Amino acid sequence: MLKKKLLVLLVVMSFCSLSWAQQSEIETQDLVECPTAGLLPRGSFALDLRMFSEGGLLAGVDVGLTDSFLVGLCFGGTQIIGDSTVVWNPTVGVAVKIRLFDESQLYPAVAVGFDSQGFGKYDKERERYTTKSKGFYLALSKGYSFLGTCGLHAGVNYSLEKGDEDKDISGYFGFDKHLGPDFVVVAEYDLARNDNGENALGSGEGYLNAGLRWTFASRLNLELDVKDLLRNAKGSIRPNRELRVVYLEYF
Repeated sequence: MLKKKLLVLLVVMSFCSLSWAQQSEIETQDLVECPTAGLLPRGSFALDLRMFSEGGLLAGVDVGLTDSFLVGLCFGGTQIIGDSTVVWNPTVGVAVKIRLFDESQLYPAVAVGFDSQGFGKYDKERERYTTKSKGFYLALSKGYSFLGTCGLHAGVNYSLEKGDEDKDISGYFGFDKHLGPDFVVVAEYDLARNDNGENALGSGEGYLNAGLRWTFASRLNLELDVKDLLRNAKGSIRPNRELRVVYLEYF
């Protein structure tokens, strides 16, 4: 069943055939949870707010120090919305991304980075988030044109969230497809090889996520994400629905 679903995703990606970086003023920095090789323009910053289950909020800011160097911070928790006691994340999330090579006609853009922020609720016993942070990663991105702009992305990563004793290197791939000037469809498959052990939260199927991104205004994106379509999380009944708002501004 998993192989069939992966085949369908690969077929969809193969029909997306310049550059996502060249066609848009703002590059795709990430898909749903997985980073790409895209960065912010120099002298700009992006405010990012994610709303997820259990009254969760995750707010952050990324700053484009140069065209090839980005830093970011984020913080949040669960039960922020509602009448229960707020449960804050244990630390502030830190992100750094450096692009090593720009995209060319033949070769993808290549970036390396570090991101300590996971997604969803923090599990104190396992010392990890529902979806582990990417930790150290290498990302590749290549743009194509097929009925509009399409970007293909892939990466490998090593998370520092190892409280569940699963220390494997993992990887991911995905795409973003522009539907006219205002809408972008994003999808990703996280192999989650570091989340399939005996004490892990995942069951070994990996995480398939998708989203619809709407450019409501020139620098304001509204996004609806649907996560864990394969119901990889142990005990999962249905996929998770989340909202995201991103606003870009220049110094």
